[in-house]
Amino acid sequence: MAQEQIQEQRLTQQQKLVQGITQQQLLQAQLTELPVMQLQERIVAEMDDNPALEISTEDYDDGPEYVEDQESPNVADDYEQEGRQTALDAALEAIGRDDEELPVYHRDMTSKDEREEMVYGDTESFYDQLKEQMNMADMTDEERYVMEYLIGSLDDDGLLRKPLHSICDELAVYHNMEVSERQVEQVLYLLQEFDPAGIGARSLQECLLLQIRRREPSRLRELMQLTIETYFDLFAKKHWEKLGLQLQLNELQTEMLIRELRKLNPKPGTAISEDVGRSIQQITPDFIVDTQDDGTVTFQLNTGELPELRVSPSFTETLQEYQNNKEHMTLQMKEALLYTKKKVEAAQGFIDALRMRNRTLAVTMNAIIQWQHRFFEDGDEASLRPMILKDIAEKTGFDLSTISRVSNSKFAQTRWGTFPLRYFFNDSYVTADGEELSTRKIKAALRELIEAEDKRKPLSDDALKEQLAEKGYPIARRTVAKYREQMNIPIARLRK
Repeated sequence: MAQEQIQEQRLTQQQKLVQGITQQQLLQAQLTELPVMQLQERIVAEMDDNPALEISTEDYDDGPEYVEDQESPNVADDYEQEGRQTALDAALEAIGRDDEELPVYHRDMTSKDEREEMVYGDTESFYDQLKEQMNMADMTDEERYVMEYLIGSLDDDGLLRKPLHSICDELAVYHNMEVSERQVEQVLYLLQEFDPAGIGARSLQECLLLQIRRREPSRLRELMQLTIETYFDLFAKKHWEKLGLQLQLNELQTEMLIRELRKLNPKPGTAISEDVGRSIQQITPDFIVDTQDDGTVTFQLNTGELPELRVSPSFTETLQEYQNNKEHMTLQMKEALLYTKKKVEAAQGFIDALRMRNRTLAVTMNAIIQWQHRFFEDGDEASLRPMILKDIAEKTGFDLSTISRVSNSKFAQTRWGTFPLRYFFNDSYVTADGEELSTRKIKAALRELIEAEDKRKPLSDDALKEQLAEKGYPIARRTVAKYREQMNIPIARLRK
């Protein structure tokens, strides 16, 4: 019996240690994923929650200059929150009606032309951006095919209204592909990890839960999840008093819960193209890349208005006083000690996570610049070398998931324009001779050939294959067809 008790005690201690490490790693991952404007909001929220975390009063000049002419983050946040609240109310009221009647969530975009004028480079569709994320995911060919079909089955809101058994039937009948519902569901779970949160949900309830689960663990997150999972009917009917009673919350706590729930986006699909379009003028680039005339490339992390943080001296002094008088402490003093210690450790952990975020971003951007140095010199898209997440992961020593977090949500301001980091990633094609070619270059050459063809006699895939080979791109006909389809270019007879 004694041996069993000792073994159980050791296991418990080990579990606590692993859990502590996981929490800090989770915080680092969350901060790494945030763009600079959202990080600013996260810091303000953390300071409101932890009095031991404060702005340093010492002068410092460690960060780059602040980028001017950015829209006020408070105005943008209030504007977006108001839009999401209206959309969520409309979606809740529409429960039980036909899907066709569900309103589309917009951010006051007056016209398609206006949106496209604000987009850097080429305008990307909602589906193109999901496929970009798909190309960076580690999947088998079969899973990739199912994923692409799922993406094509999403509605404009980013939700999957079609039952999985119907998708299985369609894949079997129209694509001669036998997959089980379980296999399709596993791929769907992977799709639901894509950005923005809530994409690929099969209902409004699942959409909201997917967004809640990405939040940092807290009591508030537990209440939000419990509300949507267990008391969704009360939430949908806005029976706030009954909801508060069920959750045993007072009026103020109930109001805070509802306010956070209203921030959730019931139409995640509409956010993707709008983020690339209208909000490009609202986004502060996370990196400022400068190319000198001699080809030297330098960069800085753009910290915007991020403050320099420190642990409050009053808290550390109080903690020291308590620790020096442990022998004469009352019960009340011991409780104060535990509270102070918890807040000081949380503040220091947050500061450490911020430093790790900055280091991770700097190391990753440095590796990208080294890999794509020619592009940063001349700004020519054709200069982009084949580069995938694994290449940068190996170069930096970071995990693939870390590189994915950095590249999915960060922007770089360069001499040639502002680009999302994922712009610099592109696959490669290896020829029979072992030569590695950039798929971006091949697609650009393919597009040029099609644009220059005689529209009365469009080029077949075989003819395109031959002309690409003459240009130095010896790829197979089926590869030509694959790239053409990826660029949404129809077959020859439909291009007349």
